Amino acid sequence: MSIVMDIKFPMRTTPPLPLPVKRALVKLGNDLRAARLRRRIPTTLMAQRAFITRTTLGKVEKGDSGVSLGIYATVLFILGMTARLEELADARADAVGLQLDEERLPKRIRRSRAPKEEAR
Repeated sequence: MSIVMDIKFPMRTTPPLPLPVKRALVKLGNDLRAARLRRRIPTTLMAQRAFITRTTLGKVEKGDSGVSLGIYATVLFILGMTARLEELADARADAVGLQLDEERLPKRIRRSRAPKEEAR
């Protein structure tokens, strides 16, 4: 007699995050919580303004990677920090991208030759 065991392992819904990304999200969550507290905004009111539940707000303030970027952006908006969001991936601050663009510039630029006049 054979016993078949049906063991189900929880499926991972998101890929594992690199450690620096995880740390950055936790810092963001802590910073958002501190900003909310400095403004003396209760969690109930903050959640209402962001159209989310208090549970989701708790996830945001813990830096949960499963929360959508839109919700993080809304919380930043409520706290008056949208300008910082706009600068997040600003091309002018992309040192690596600017360096790569500079390397692709031609070494010299040649003048285009004037078209030859046709002989009659």
